[in-house]
Amino acid sequence: MKRKEFQQFKNKPLSELQKNLADYYERLRQLKFDLFQGKVKNIREIKETKRAIARILTIINKQ
Repeated sequence: MKRKEFQQFKNKPLSELQKNLADYYERLRQLKFDLFQGKVKNIREIKETKRAIARILTIINKQ
């Protein structure tokens, strides 16, 4: 998630943020399964997904 995307998240309603958060959690779960199966080539994507989750949670907690 880039800074521009982060700024866009600030303007979204709470329900949409929660939906995006659920999508990121599902993506993280899938990436972890794929990692153990040896399918993931870009391990950095897991770190980026965790950061995106943290950013969304920060926005939700500030509201």
